[in-house]
Amino acid sequence: MTYPIERIRNFAIIAHIDHGKSTLADRMLQLTELVEARAFRDQYLDRMDLERERGITIKAQAVRMPYRPLDGGEYLLNLIDTPGHVDFSYEVSRAMNACEGAVLLVDAVQGMEAQTIANLYVAIEAGLEVIPVLNKIDLPAARPEEIAAEIASLLGDDPDDILAVSAKTGEGVRELLERIVERVPAPSTDPGGHTRALIFDSIYDTYRGVITYVRVVDGELWPGQDVRLMATGFHNEIDELAVISPEPKPVDRLGPGEVGYFTAAIKEVDQARVGDTVTDHRSPTPQPLPGYREPTPMVFTGLYPVDSEDFPDLRDALERLRLNDASFTFEPETSVALGFGFRCGFLGMLHMEIISERLDREYDIPLVATAPNVRYEVDLEERLRQPGEDSSLVVSNPAELPAPNRISEIREPVVEGMIITPSTYVGAVMQLCESRRGQMLKMEYITEERVELRYQLPLAEIVFDFFDRLKSQTRGYASLDYEPGGLIAADLVRVDILLNNESVDAFSSIVHRDKAYEYGKAMVAKLRELIPRQMFDVPVQAAIGSKIIARETIKARRKDVLAKCYGGDVTRKRKLLERQKEGKKKMKSVGAVDIPQEAFVAALSVGED
Repeated sequence: MTYPIERIRNFAIIAHIDHGKSTLADRMLQLTELVEARAFRDQYLDRMDLERERGITIKAQAVRMPYRPLDGGEYLLNLIDTPGHVDFSYEVSRAMNACEGAVLLVDAVQGMEAQTIANLYVAIEAGLEVIPVLNKIDLPAARPEEIAAEIASLLGDDPDDILAVSAKTGEGVRELLERIVERVPAPSTDPGGHTRALIFDSIYDTYRGVITYVRVVDGELWPGQDVRLMATGFHNEIDELAVISPEPKPVDRLGPGEVGYFTAAIKEVDQARVGDTVTDHRSPTPQPLPGYREPTPMVFTGLYPVDSEDFPDLRDALERLRLNDASFTFEPETSVALGFGFRCGFLGMLHMEIISERLDREYDIPLVATAPNVRYEVDLEERLRQPGEDSSLVVSNPAELPAPNRISEIREPVVEGMIITPSTYVGAVMQLCESRRGQMLKMEYITEERVELRYQLPLAEIVFDFFDRLKSQTRGYASLDYEPGGLIAADLVRVDILLNNESVDAFSSIVHRDKAYEYGKAMVAKLRELIPRQMFDVPVQAAIGSKIIARETIKARRKDVLAKCYGGDVTRKRKLLERQKEGKKKMKSVGAVDIPQEAFVAALSVGED
């Protein structure tokens, strides 16, 4: 059924983590009777096993719901359920560009959190109609009046106009759907314009090629139509046109304002880029739609197969994952200690965890991951530059950092972090931020009990364990959101780890000079425990350039050469001991230290301790 454009409503549900987005989407699916009771399950729109196990949303999901309001008629509601974690905020911004309205969901127990406010600002910038909603009002600890006043003061609304719902019990959900029909504007279109549709997601299917999710802005799409993707110039006929309702359902037309997907024998996801414009090949539009900002990888790590024979399989697995996740990047690299692997770029630590777990689970490839680090910009000393060498270079692997005497300046990425915390814990939060080289930008009291702190923080200082420390310092009450804040100069050095006087590149790390000694001391102490004893003494050293800053020694295994030597002259014993000493000296000069893979895995988590 084709709906007139004035009866279409496109909206997204946005909120902080665990504020009930997916549960509210479940209740909406039940209320519009799209899913039979016997087929229903919790978190219905979370399709990946990892999403269901962790209880989080990773990919934004679109669903089409026909709805009959109390005043009669039938409306088409296109809902997009978005992720809540800061690592997947690019999914939220993309979803908002396909909507005219946003349901801002706030937990009636926890109140406004950092990502609630960050998502609200994104929605306002996108020009969406924001409908604030209080969730979890059925909980004994709920504070609906207090939290409603908090939201109203931020939005300038009347607290009595803020809807209160319980996504768990379904209370107030019908009133919310009525409010969406009433408040969210219908999509706008140019009636005589060329066909234009915005790609907001694309995934790869082994049998059908790329499945391209679009929001039609002007004109229509239909099966058999020859469509062109404007950024890449690819064109072909549409094989399959369908909507998600909530399972795929073929349609013969997609009109203005509607959301659906098509396949057109597209072999690579790169050909159907997110943010690209789809148009009619025979009558193309001269003006593409404004697209999206490309997601920029923030955290880099090396992924190496435990067994070097798995390298081709790892490459194939990464290419397949890249087809379904355009924000993930990788390029080949080699390590003296670990062999051949890939330098991978992620949006954050959770994104890295998800990719690593999918590689292990879906492709059964055991991996060793190097310590995560960020991308630095390095200016070289002019007098020491090689002919034809650039004046600056980008470094995402510590092994690529030039020698200290060749560097004139290193710039590291910083973020602007927003932390919302109860006022009781302000001191603890400030202490934590300052220990991570943070600079306070401003501090505001949202209410008497809740404070918003804004800090400029080096990205390298927050990717490891900052969020966990923040939660433990504030008993779980503080929340964090951040956005890129450019590059600033910093006093950074590369700490190398030497085993038996040989540098092990996998353990190298770029750290601030003030923390270099602590990092080196922690690393050598940990390696001393993890590396098994050899037949000779093994010095484990941390060094900055040629300067040793910390050292531990792994003592040799001692064979008792005097066991069979009893009685007689002492010179017999001395002769055996001298021979053993010479043998150990020779072994130390030619012997290689065997580092088990478990030692790499455990030692590279040193930043988390």
